[in-house]
Formats: sequence, structure tokens, C-alpha cells
Amino acid sequence: MTRGLMIAAPRSGGGKTTLTLALLAALRRRGVGVRGAKTGPDYIDPAFHEALTGRSSLNLDSWAMPPALLDDVMAQACLDCEILVTEASMGLFDGLMDPRGARGAPADIAARFGLPVILVLDISGQGQSAAATALGFATLDPTVRIAGVILNRVGSPRHAAMATQAITATGIPVLGAFGRDTQLQMPERHLGLVQAREHGGLDELAARLAAQAERDLDLDAILACALPPHIDPVAPATIALPPPGQRIAVANDAAFSFLYAHVVAGWRSAGAEIHPFSPLDDEGPDDRCDACWLPGGYPELHAGQLAAAGHFRHALARFAQTRPVHGECGGFMVLGESLTDKAGETHRMTGLLGHATSFARRRMNLGYRSATLRHDCAIGVVGTVLRGHEFHYATVTDPGPDAPLASLHDGYGVDRGAGGARRGHVSGTFFHVLSTAGTLS
Repeated sequence: MTRGLMIAAPRSGGGKTTLTLALLAALRRRGVGVRGAKTGPDYIDPAFHEALTGRSSLNLDSWAMPPALLDDVMAQACLDCEILVTEASMGLFDGLMDPRGARGAPADIAARFGLPVILVLDISGQGQSAAATALGFATLDPTVRIAGVILNRVGSPRHAAMATQAITATGIPVLGAFGRDTQLQMPERHLGLVQAREHGGLDELAARLAAQAERDLDLDAILACALPPHIDPVAPATIALPPPGQRIAVANDAAFSFLYAHVVAGWRSAGAEIHPFSPLDDEGPDDRCDACWLPGGYPELHAGQLAAAGHFRHALARFAQTRPVHGECGGFMVLGESLTDKAGETHRMTGLLGHATSFARRRMNLGYRSATLRHDCAIGVVGTVLRGHEFHYATVTDPGPDAPLASLHDGYGVDRGAGGARRGHVSGTFFHVLSTAGTLS
């Protein structure tokens, strides 16, 4: 039976991802069948999980996913592995203010599935005071169990001993002390880490992470903390989003890579086939397909190459004359008339929608979104309510003449106005879909 645990921290930037990757790499090197998962709507960390374990990494989000879907995704995550390591987003208890158990907080997932939590504490600049943080996290919510602590960014053996003695005196085990190593810092860009597929030294990094985990962590004690996740045994099978077609052409390269594994798994379980193609290689969607999906990613970094991909543009335009095409975030940008890059150079895009976007005029948009569709399109019929999120820096400099695709609200129900666009068979939005919440009658 698969056992699981969660790697969490008091805040973002505390070292969760590095510690999670180190643990995944070390367990795989031991021959343990290990899989990663991620709370929240992040794309980039799961890609690293998959690269280091050889198994897909799924997202678990208590706000954007209804309970039945959460159970289904957790059941998928537990397939074909011995240990499931779930990496928390943000701080362990961070999320919306309410409702309880569905705030989007990592603690919601730990409590729902009974995942023991290993707390990563960045103790740079402190010693015994780390015990107060550990004790506070261990006692704040009785439904969340802190199984142990890993000290991170430890400066010396004496530094580790100070914090360890104080924390163990509270009854909380210390399961390792990860030393500082600047060579283990992950390269970043505006939406987070550089993607796994772009990381040229990933094998070397994995080896270094595994070696440090074997040296600095008590792997046996960490494995002993893991418990089988509590999953509703009678939960009905559910999918996040109905497939937009029987055969779906999906753009897949360095410019288009943000596609949730649980969404694709749902499409496949419903009998759909996925046919990848690369716009960066000037490929168009397979003409045998009956729907096309342009995921998010980093088209702003490849705008010149996309503008020069004439075959891609013409093939996509021909496809869109008779079949649905949908773009999310970066895909939405590429469906527009133009994209202005960071340097201020404007590049022609596909022109299947009439808007223009700019990365030179940056403004961060981040948060949960509920979207009610105003039109039938690839992601649902009119009135369908979808849950997901936005995370982008690009701005719309010209909205164009197209009809808005959806009415948007944030995680608190505050009206965010209309968003996205639709023209004929083509639709797109900055909104990333995690699940279908239902249909308004």
C-alpha cells in the first residue's frame, strides 16, 4: 500500500522545493518507487518532480477541486508507487480566509488525507528560537500532524545542535539538517523556477541533491513517518474537465508546457487521445484531430521564433475554420494579433483573436478565479462554471473586437469583470482551468 507525507514550510522561499527534490532523488537512488505531488496550482515544481522520479506529478487544490475530484486525483497519485511525497505551496496554513477545509491551503490537503507533515525550517539567522516556530506549527491545528522537522540553511554543526536541542525538547523530532550549498540554488525567472525541460544540468543536480540528502537527512526516519493517505473508498470516479474532442492536438514545447497532469489524465480516462505538436518547430496541429489546445508557458521568450513559424500559423488558422481551438494564458497570447516582448519589440502572432498583449508593460495578476462561460467553446457550454487561477505578468494593450469569453470572480467571490475572448471556433483566456464546478441553469 502506498504511503505518503507532505513537505511544508512556514513561508514561501524556505527551501521546500530543494528539500523535496533532494528527498525524491535520494529515494529513487535507493530503489524506492517514489512519486511527487504538489498542492496548489503550480506547474513548474511538478515538472521537476517528474524529471527526478520518472513518474507524473499531480496537483491537489482544496479550493479549485471539488472533494470527489480531490479523492480521484489522490488515488491516481498513489498508483504505481511506494511513497508519495507531496510538496506544499506557500506556507503550510496559507490560503483564502475561508471556507474551512477548502481555502486552498496545504494544511487542507494534509488534514483531508491524513498526510504527516515534515516541516522545513530555514534557521538562517536564528538558533533556539526555531523551536518556537516548530511548536507553534505543531499545535495550531489539531487536524494537521507535524511528524518532524528538517533544518535548512544550517551554517555549522554547532548551529544545527542549538536548534536541534531546543526543538527536540518540545517533543518534535528533527529528521535532518540541510547545510547551505549555493550550487544547489535553482535558477529562476518571472513565473518561478526555470522549467525542468530547460535545465541543462538536471542529472548532475539530481545527483548532488541525492548525495546531500543521504549525508544530511535521516532517510529511514523520514520514511517511517509516512502513512497511507485516507481516501474515500466509495468516491465516484470523476474528471476535472470534459475533453474538448476525441483526438486533441496539444502544443507541447518550451513555449507551451503548462498543462495539468490531472486534466490530461481525465481526458484519457474519458477515451480521448492526445497528439502533441511543437509550434517552435513550426509544426501545426494534426489534421486528424478534432480539437486543439494551446497551453500556457513562456511564449514571450520565444516570440520571434513563433512569429517566424509560418506553417504553424497557417495550419492553425485552417484547423480553426472547422474545429475548436483554445488557448490558456500563454496560448491566449499567441492566439492574439501581436505580442510585445520584454525588450519592447512587437511580434506578429496568429491573429485568430483580435487582442494584443505586452510583456514590456508588466503587471502581476495572481489569484484564484471562478469563471462562468458566456459562450459555448472548447472548455464547456454557456453557463459552465470553472475553477482555476491566473498567474501572469503580461498585459492586454488592445482588447480587440471579440466577445468576452467568461465572467470572472476571485476566490472571495469579488467580481473581476469579463475576461478572455471568443471568435468563431476560437477561444482563449488568461485563466487556467483546474476543474469544472458545474453549470448554471
